[in-house]
Amino acid sequence: MIAWDDFRLVQAIATTRSLAGAADILGINHSTVFRRLGALEASLGTRIFERARSGYLPTATGEEMVRLADRMSEDILSVERHITGRDLRPSGELRVTTNDTLLIHLMTPVFASFRRAFPEIRLDVVVSNQSLSLSKRDADVAIRASERPGDTLVGRRIAGIAWGLYGRMDALSGSAFDPTDLRRHDWVGFADNLTSLRAAKWLRERAGEDRVVYKVNSVLGLAEAAAAGIGLAVLPCFIGAATPGLSRLAGPLADMEASLWLVTHPDIKGTARVRSFMDHIGRELSRRRGLIEGKEEAPAGTPGD
Repeated sequence: MIAWDDFRLVQAIATTRSLAGAADILGINHSTVFRRLGALEASLGTRIFERARSGYLPTATGEEMVRLADRMSEDILSVERHITGRDLRPSGELRVTTNDTLLIHLMTPVFASFRRAFPEIRLDVVVSNQSLSLSKRDADVAIRASERPGDTLVGRRIAGIAWGLYGRMDALSGSAFDPTDLRRHDWVGFADNLTSLRAAKWLRERAGEDRVVYKVNSVLGLAEAAAAGIGLAVLPCFIGAATPGLSRLAGPLADMEASLWLVTHPDIKGTARVRSFMDHIGRELSRRRGLIEGKEEAPAGTPGD
């Protein structure tokens, strides 16, 4: 009888195509993975992987085991979500994912207010600019800047995220800012991983690549560069408002607006800690809607309000 741990082993090797990668996923050492794979192949009397230049490739037997492991994994996660959903007390650990931009300039004081209100809930905040899977329990709740937060998820749209043009007044070299002639100024822009943003496309079309004198792969880095006087920047209004030295030169710009979502998986939405978090965070973010939508230049309230 093949144990679930053996299926997990095969699944991890197939995912990473290496023993070292599988060891990282499973939290064991490389030699243990090598020994367990050898023992499993010996007990089955067949090879599960072929060793190729590109890594470990599953044989027909291996592919069958991987498909079964994927189905088993989803079934186990489904059971876990249902069991977690029966929890009635707002306590325990809650894993929340958001990106670095939202965490630094918006979410940390909101998280602090939640902890004061629900001290028995421990927050595990995962900062990632990639969308983690809530279905696979990479996180329980996501706070995302997105137009499509996930078709299988439930939650609410909190606000529109407004963008504007920001810079230091002394970076204008004494000339008045003309939003119809952006090529007169130096700009800080978006590195390759951010070129899909509406703001990145907007800047390329109106200022031109040759006027972008500095690129960085973080929106936080853009704000810091603009505050240092390297050039003007296209920024979410809540970041521009919170960055010392920056002034809003134009905006909000309607064709850049994104959406701020608070979402979770439907299987755990009734869990006490998830429900408490969704209600509290939704309420706190709604109080800050004016800032997020660029209608205010200062935070709405203080963390303790």
